[in-house]
Amino acid sequence: MKQLFVHCTREWTQLALLEDGRLAELSVEKTEAASLVGNLYKGRVVNVLPGMQAAFVDIGLSRNAFLYVDDALHHHLEKQPKDKPSISELLSPGDELIVQVMKEPLGGKGARVTTHYSLPGRWLVYMPDADYVGISKKIEAEAERTRLRALAEEIRGPEEGIILRTNAEGMSREAILSDLQSLRRTWEEALKRGEAVRAPAELHRDSGLVQRMVRDIVTPDTEELIFDDEARLEEGRAYLRAAAPELVGRVRLHRDSVPLFERFGIKEQIDRAFHPRVRLASGGYLVWDQTEALTVIDVNTGKYTGSVDLEETVFRTNLEAAEEIARLLRLRDVGGIIIVDFIDMEKEEHRTLVEQKLEATMKRDRTKCQVVGWTRLGLLEITRKKARESVSSFFWETCPTCKGRGKISLR
Repeated sequence: MKQLFVHCTREWTQLALLEDGRLAELSVEKTEAASLVGNLYKGRVVNVLPGMQAAFVDIGLSRNAFLYVDDALHHHLEKQPKDKPSISELLSPGDELIVQVMKEPLGGKGARVTTHYSLPGRWLVYMPDADYVGISKKIEAEAERTRLRALAEEIRGPEEGIILRTNAEGMSREAILSDLQSLRRTWEEALKRGEAVRAPAELHRDSGLVQRMVRDIVTPDTEELIFDDEARLEEGRAYLRAAAPELVGRVRLHRDSVPLFERFGIKEQIDRAFHPRVRLASGGYLVWDQTEALTVIDVNTGKYTGSVDLEETVFRTNLEAAEEIARLLRLRDVGGIIIVDFIDMEKEEHRTLVEQKLEATMKRDRTKCQVVGWTRLGLLEITRKKARESVSSFFWETCPTCKGRGKISLR
């Protein structure tokens, strides 16, 4: 069972997704600072750096965007040159081109942009010049994959690329075609605007947080969507009327005097999930240490002593930890490299089962992630795509006194 809660204030819009009563995703957006990921811009090349195989592009933001050579080549790998060219062969200062933001400006870095354009819809992702068809790996039935692939090949135009999303499973030709036609119009409007304006200029802005979450998350198994703001509620209803009218009746307004996140226990779950030390139901616990690009997670048995032997106790703790780590990576929206120090296990079979548990739970994550494997030191490596600031940055800031070290000086 899924429930989506939308809490709004003057400064923030917060969306919480509960799966069977447990907090699974949390998204936050400043009211006056919408996300840039997915936006299309007409930019001007400011500088080309062959040594970095990259170019800096002025798209009208405070810092120039970063375009890597791979993101300037053709979207389809088979249509790229065998020998990667220098970025200076592709671009020169003063060139104008359309780019799309793929990663928010983070820290002192500008946005990362690409020419591999992709426009997400409810059932598919439209790529104007990718020239291939992809099917979500989460659609496992081979007959359905074959049906969707044949349908996509039938309705796409020359050079167009389509990725059928997980939500497309079982959908009719009419619904998928309607989604494609809508995204085509969006792309054509962006191109027309690009011809009429001078760089730098914004050509298309991706949907706001509420529409994105409703588009990507709400499915027939979503039991209810609860808003505490009438304007946002109408925004969600308007999108559903067009995309999934049968679900409009599940939208309702929270009228209780108790704040929304407190009324449904969401605030308490957030406080527990974002603590540096996270307790496990068995009595074990996780210790999190996060930097800009690396997150380290330590697993401990804590009060859990088991009832059979040490190896079984360690295995059960690690198995529980693997499931909780996958949930918290998604909830905290952690990106980059993740290193997990599970408790040492003697049996190779147990190590394999813990890794499989982690991978199985991660299948619920909409963000691309990969379990790389065990290192020689017995640590498990994971990578997770990072496109936006971590959710925790919206709730906490580094202490100006200790600069995040968290120590009390004895001097």
